[in-house]
Amino acid sequence: MIERYDWSGGNEAILRFGPHEGPVVVAALPLFEEANRTRHFVVTLLRRLAEQGVAGALPDLPGQGESLLPTEAVRLADLRAAFAGAVQHVDGPAYALGVRSGALVDATALLAARWHLTPVTGADLVRELERQRQAGGGGDYAGNFVAPALLSELSRAGIAAQARTVRLDSDVAKADLHVAGTPLWRRAEPGTDAELATRLAGDVATWVRQCAV
Repeated sequence: MIERYDWSGGNEAILRFGPHEGPVVVAALPLFEEANRTRHFVVTLLRRLAEQGVAGALPDLPGQGESLLPTEAVRLADLRAAFAGAVQHVDGPAYALGVRSGALVDATALLAARWHLTPVTGADLVRELERQRQAGGGGDYAGNFVAPALLSELSRAGIAAQARTVRLDSDVAKADLHVAGTPLWRRAEPGTDAELATRLAGDVATWVRQCAV
C-alpha cells in the first residue's frame, strides 16, 4: 500500500507492509546511490517481516526515490525531519531499521528502539562519496549532485549509540550479530539476497517482540 506522509518541507510517499495495528518497523535506505542498490532487498525484508505479523514502512526521503526535491537541495536536517515525520505518520510503537548510512537519519525521531544493518558514520560516507567523484572524473557523486553544505554536515554526523547492530561476516567491526550474506550496496546493479532477507527479518521480528515486553 502506498500512502503519503507529511514533514516540515512537504510530503513524500511511504510504502506500508503487514498489519495495521501493533509495532511498525520504519526502514531508512542508505543515502544516494546505495539506496538504488538496496531498495529491492529492503522491500523483501519488510515483506518477510509482514509474513511474521510485524508491520513495516519504507518512506521516500527528500531527494530520494520519487521525491520531487532535488538532491542538491537536501540538508541533513531535512532527512532527519522527514524520517521523524514518517515515524509520526505510522500507527503504533515505531522501530527504526537503518541500512548503512540510513542509520544517520533516525536521530531525531521518536522511536521505541533502533536496529542498524552495517551502519556507517557520516565521515565514512563522505570519504566513499569523494572516491566515487574522483573515479567518475566529474562534479557529481555517482550521478548525484550533493551540496557542499550537506557534505560538511555529514562529515560530522554520528550514529545513535543505543541500537542493535547487525553486520555481515565480512565486516570485522563490533556488532551484536554477524551473519553471512552479500554486500548488495557494493554491487554495480540493484539486487537482493532472499536468504539474508529472511534471516534478518527473523532477527528483527524477535528483537521487536523482546523490546515490546
